This record gives sequence, structure tokens and C-alpha cells, in this order.
Amino acid sequence: MDHNKKKAYLINAVAVVALYLVFFVLIQTKSMNNYFVGIAIMTCIMIIMAMSLNIVAGFLGEMALGHAGFMAIGAYASASFSMALIDGGLPLPHLVILILAMIVGGIVAGVFGFLIGTPTLRLRGDYLGIVTIGFSEIIRIFFINFGPTGGAAGLKGITKLVNFHNVYWVTIVIAFLIFTLGRSKQGRAIISIREDEIASEAAGIPTTRYKVLAFSLAAFFAGVGGAMYAHYQSFLEPSKFGFMFSIEMFVIVVLGGLGSLTGSIISAIVLTVLPEMLRSFAEYRLLVYSLVLIIMMIFRPQGIFGRSEFSLTAFIESLIQRKNVKNSIGGGEAS
Repeated sequence: MDHNKKKAYLINAVAVVALYLVFFVLIQTKSMNNYFVGIAIMTCIMIIMAMSLNIVAGFLGEMALGHAGFMAIGAYASASFSMALIDGGLPLPHLVILILAMIVGGIVAGVFGFLIGTPTLRLRGDYLGIVTIGFSEIIRIFFINFGPTGGAAGLKGITKLVNFHNVYWVTIVIAFLIFTLGRSKQGRAIISIREDEIASEAAGIPTTRYKVLAFSLAAFFAGVGGAMYAHYQSFLEPSKFGFMFSIEMFVIVVLGGLGSLTGSIISAIVLTVLPEMLRSFAEYRLLVYSLVLIIMMIFRPQGIFGRSEFSLTAFIESLIQRKNVKNSIGGGEAS
């Protein structure tokens, strides 16, 4: 690893720890009430969902509009698993139960991603979008009519295992894993398919295998996000995982920039916090989303960051450079 990469990793690590410490102090001193802590937790969950969708929509370049279905699968699978463990009386710490539940939710959602992706990823564009919408609606209707998970009334009695501290670090770990994926051999192969699938096939890349891999990984991380959601809300309602929720996630990814993880993170923060700040206009939320998307498509169709990533190191260096230039100009004028 060269000096610049080490420097970038160190700065990012310091920023991540510093941000956590700020929230930790605010929460411990009660300067941040439960309402704002809840917003922070939901923001982290939406960041996980946006980053996972970006694997398919951004890295792979496919239109997937049924991401809420994978979140629902992960949520219900993990909740059923944790409830069985707790009801069984196993003397396990809550953190261990949460980790196991996340793994179960992610694996079950990932398996469904593999099963759905294998036949459907031969389709492209609008056709794939329609199929993923159909899949998500099938999942939602299934849970509405499935008695063991509460049916339309929802699944109740889920132990609340999620707090800001564990959801924050889960979000950081997932961000690191997806960021690493994008720069790995497999990630570059997935991105090459987005750029030119025919050329990728000619270069010997097994495009179908990598497309299914991307779809399955996106479903896995969506399942983990669903597990976090289930164990924070303590109640699951099938109607929450409807078509419009998938659209909200897709808007977040498009707004941030298809292929940009930092874009997805910033966009998820804005579009999760903003509605809470404008709660009196909550009924116009979808209208606002639509207008934002239209404006972005007109003036910046590539999203806020496009396919680029926000670099904290470059930002700090630019600030230092500006300060040095300002000081040199000031010194010249003084002389």
C-alpha cells in the first residue's frame, strides 16, 4: 500500500471514530433525545439499503426496482430466527443474537437474490425493472397472507436489539466491504459489464456469473439492512415494504450518483433527515422526491457525484492549499 493510500485510510478511520465519539457524547449526556437518535438509526439503515442497491444499479448498471422485497425477506427471516432463539431460552447475549440474526437475514435474502437473479438477469433495462417489481410485490403479498408471521396484522413481539452504537458500526463495516468490492477483481469485472457487456464477454469475463454475484450480494446486504430494521422497530408490517419504498431507495441512489457509494451515503442522509425536518409537509414527500429527481435528470443526470467518490483526504488538502494561497497573497500584499 503506497503512502497516499495509507494516508487516506488513516484520515477516513479518524473521521469515522471522531463522528462516532460525537454521537456517543451527545447520547450519553442526553443532549440528543430519543427522537433524534431514532432518526440517526433510520438514516444508517437507509444508508445500508442505498449502498446495497448501488451494487446492482450503480456497479452493474441494471434497473432493479424491487429492493424492498429483499429487505422484507431479511427482516422477517431474522426476526423469526431471533424470536425462536429468545423463546427457546438460550443464554446468549443480545449482541450475539443480533449478529446471528443479521447473518441469517442476509443469507436468506442472498439465496432469494441468487434464485431470482439467475433467470431474470438475462433481461435488461425496463424488463428487468418490471420483473423485480413483480418479485417484490409477490413477497409483500406472501407476508400479508402468511399466518405464522402475523399476516396483514404484522409480526409483533420482536426484541429490540438495535441501538445507535451497533447500527453505526454495522453501517461502517458494510460500507468498507462494498467499497472494497468495487476495487477488487470481481468488482472491476462487474463494472466492466456495465460499461460494455459484449466487450467483457469477448475478454473472457463470465458475465452471467458476475451479474448473478452482484445481484446476490446486493440482496444479502439488503437482508442485513432488513434485519437491523426489524430489530429496531420491534414490529414488522408487510405494507411497509411496498413498491414506493423500493422507488424511494432507487431515488436515493440516482440522486447520489449511480456507482458512487459516498453519493449514496450523502443522499440517504439528506432524504432521510429532510422529511423529518419538514414533517408538516409529509403528505407531499413523494411529490418532492419526484421534483428532485426531475430536476436532477435535467441539470445533472449523473447525480450529485456521478460515478466519482467524495475524498475526505482531497477535501482537506484543498482546504490547506487554499489557506496557503490566501496566506501567500496576504503576505505579498503586506510586503
